[in-house]
Amino acid sequence: MSELIRVPDIGSGEGEVIELFVKVGDTVEADQSILTLESDKASMEIPAPKAGVVKSLKVKLGDRLKEGDELLELEIEGAADAAPAPTPAAAAAPAPAAEKPAAAAEAPAAPAAAPAEASVQDIHVPDIGSSGKAKIIELLVKVGDTVEADQSLITLESDKASMEIPSPAAGVVESIAVKLEDEVGTGDFILKLKVQGAAPAAAPAPAAAAPAAKADAAPAPAAAAPAPAAKAEAAPAPAAAAPAPSGAKVHAGPAVRQLAREFGVELNAVSATGPHGRVLKEDVQVYVKAMMQKAKEAPAAGAATGGAGIPPIPVVDFSRFGETEEVPMTRLMQIGASSLHRSWLNIPHVTQFDQADITDLEAFRVAQKAVAEKAGVKLTVLPLLLKACAHLLKELPDFNSSLAPSGKAIIRKKYVHIGFAVDTPDGLLVPVIKNVDQKSLLQLAAEAAALAAKARDKKLTADDMQGACFTISSLGHIGGTGFTPIVNAPEVAILGVSKATIQPVWDGKAFQPKLMLPLSLSYDHRVINGAAAARFTQRLSQLLNDIRTILL
Repeated sequence: MSELIRVPDIGSGEGEVIELFVKVGDTVEADQSILTLESDKASMEIPAPKAGVVKSLKVKLGDRLKEGDELLELEIEGAADAAPAPTPAAAAAPAPAAEKPAAAAEAPAAPAAAPAEASVQDIHVPDIGSSGKAKIIELLVKVGDTVEADQSLITLESDKASMEIPSPAAGVVESIAVKLEDEVGTGDFILKLKVQGAAPAAAPAPAAAAPAAKADAAPAPAAAAPAPAAKAEAAPAPAAAAPAPSGAKVHAGPAVRQLAREFGVELNAVSATGPHGRVLKEDVQVYVKAMMQKAKEAPAAGAATGGAGIPPIPVVDFSRFGETEEVPMTRLMQIGASSLHRSWLNIPHVTQFDQADITDLEAFRVAQKAVAEKAGVKLTVLPLLLKACAHLLKELPDFNSSLAPSGKAIIRKKYVHIGFAVDTPDGLLVPVIKNVDQKSLLQLAAEAAALAAKARDKKLTADDMQGACFTISSLGHIGGTGFTPIVNAPEVAILGVSKATIQPVWDGKAFQPKLMLPLSLSYDHRVINGAAAARFTQRLSQLLNDIRTILL
């Protein structure tokens, strides 16, 4: 059978229908939101009291409703069982009548409290309905602020509504007893208000502060009690709403705020198109799409100019100083520039420098040259570096990790995949050798050579360049004494290798000529500290000094 659903107790006054969540024929569950009402101080979602099918709608967008007004006709599931249902609905009708004695009881309360003049008034949470506790999502005043009567003090948000709590009187905020994210309910203490001079303004204050049960009624008498006060407060009332367009306060329902939180959007940045400057779901979606499109249209531009609030580099007309030529960057160079820029901005880089004595390592490499050639590969220093680094990534697992998206944990990897930088005519590429710890030196030499050739021939696949835990960038074939490589996010470290040179090294008795390899370890300081980085380069030097220790 069908049942007529009416507006439940929404406190004093009326609200405008700004959202309709259902239409005729929709099946709704109990407590599912059917529409959103907005008053001057609150927005609330009205839930269905029980499950059923919407048979007809009695309201439309823009209608103004109050408690007891008809909303819709609901075909209740389980016809026979639904017969008694209208009884509670009928019982709900007298609710307004039940409130009238309460209101009447409040009327004499004001005069009774008037003689008890006080300079400081305790402000409590008024009646916020039967939903229990609500979270404080905005503190709109601070200690020392001067507030007008009906000026909003805090914004509360529950599962079904967001509402601003107004000041029942004008005065100066003396102390605040709550903070952001606190859960408060009807009657809870908010702040102390030092009432400004006039006794009439102070009169309603004790009425609101006296019993906690009556504190929730304070805002209503404050708005409607003395006629002179109402006239005096007529001007400040619009002033309280004025900051909304400027972004000081945002009017949005709980569902919209939740959507904004999911997308990481600041509601102050979203243009509101709803009534009374209210932010709608569509506004958040339009904002997110615009930001995504903006990022998509100019990914490379961010690499060359500003980013993350950094002022852009000024545009200079270089032709004023002489002849110029503009050479377009390859697509690979553009992508690489964008990635490097992103990593540099997001990662706090530190570089640890060291040197490794590879005199014996080089002797070993030369001695195995014939064996390698017989296997059809060329044994360079890179396979030896790969093997030593793989050993260290298992020994020092923080270097084989990534920072979790939450920023509150690190993700340690049980596999060891290492990328190595390859210089190509079109730009830098980083192919990845998988499971380095499980492969021999000759296998690593063959795979590194094959991947480098594919990189230069533009034949690398996406899989060839994904999954790295760590990267090695070697400039040994070119020269240099050291450099600061940029970490390849989401990795946390990268090893730079420069040209090895013969240097005199003191052995305690005399200087000995040693082949020294410069090492430059750049790392993400959020995950790796300086001591760990120093241990890494020290252990790497030890392993390269005697590669046989890897077998221990």
